[in-house]
Amino acid sequence: MKIALIGYGKMGRELERAAQKRGHSVAARIDPTLELGATTEISLRTIGAADVCLEFTHPEAATANIEQVVRLGKPLVVGTTGWYRHLPEVEKWVSQWKTGLVYAPNFSLGVNLFYRVAAGAARLFHRFDEYDVCGAETHHRLKADSPSGTARQLANVVLEHFPRKKRLVVDSLNRPIEPEEFHLVSLRAGSFPGTHSLFFDSAADTLELTHTARSRAGFASGALLAAEWIVGKQGVYTFENVLEDLLGGML
Repeated sequence: MKIALIGYGKMGRELERAAQKRGHSVAARIDPTLELGATTEISLRTIGAADVCLEFTHPEAATANIEQVVRLGKPLVVGTTGWYRHLPEVEKWVSQWKTGLVYAPNFSLGVNLFYRVAAGAARLFHRFDEYDVCGAETHHRLKADSPSGTARQLANVVLEHFPRKKRLVVDSLNRPIEPEEFHLVSLRAGSFPGTHSLFFDSAADTLELTHTARSRAGFASGALLAAEWIVGKQGVYTFENVLEDLLGGML
């Protein structure tokens, strides 16, 4: 399979290494910063030979990149977060140009299984009034969005499966938290690849669920799994859809 990398920073390089290990080749590297071996534009000339594109850039650039790729009829995997308010437009483009797209706030297999574990835990703990729940996430100092897309998805899981929590509150409160608020805090420093935690707490004890990424390799592996899956399909999918299909509904 030939892939086009849209964004050739640290994640783009990790994707290239992972692709080569899986027997794929890189047909194009697109990056406006003109990294070595990259070009600046998305066009038929640059991505025409690719079977699928992988977009890992910045929230400000993602929607325009998606539109350009989709208009060229190429399937696409999007790992950038912060653009989801434009999802209805993206769905129209994908339908109009008859291609396929997979997006996720996090393509790590471990994270996506973590969501399932978190949902089960939330369903159990909400039944006992003595337990409360909160969350925290930590990323490297250059992370573009806060909270992370993964953290927001984790919050959605809690709000769906812990009915006592009705709304998300992020970062500083400067007041006592209301019982119906789910408090999620973000930390940014150093080179942390990403840590996400849920805490179920009572006066008697605490249960902590944590996923810690050791490197970007897990994200790259999941993104390539999605890229292999989306070739030849039409429509907009989440990584959860991919896993459900590959595992035959076992999730």
